[in-house]
Amino acid sequence: MKGENYRLVTSLLDARRYPARQLAALYQERWEAEAVFAELKTHQRGARVVLSSKTSDGVLQQLWAHLLVHHALRELMVRTAATRGLDGDRISFIETLRSARRSVTVTPGSFSP
Repeated sequence: MKGENYRLVTSLLDARRYPARQLAALYQERWEAEAVFAELKTHQRGARVVLSSKTSDGVLQQLWAHLLVHHALRELMVRTAATRGLDGDRISFIETLRSARRSVTVTPGSFSP
């Protein structure tokens, strides 16, 4: 946020190779990536749910399925934001997930990736 000061502690000490402003910007991007991991692991899959496959092929299939569903939800968010003239980050992943789950259970076949 503009006007706010932050301190970044790092072991990257070469200021020419690692300018502070660039590191701070990357730090923000890191937290955006962490948010995506939370979407997948906590919200989409479920906090206490583990992959149930007993084979490596099954685990890969489940991982791909989770990633494809996440991609479909994110695509839905981008399209929704575009129709409203918003940045895609302004649409809630959790609300989109809940809406998709409702549409799948109430009107099966209406949500298609």
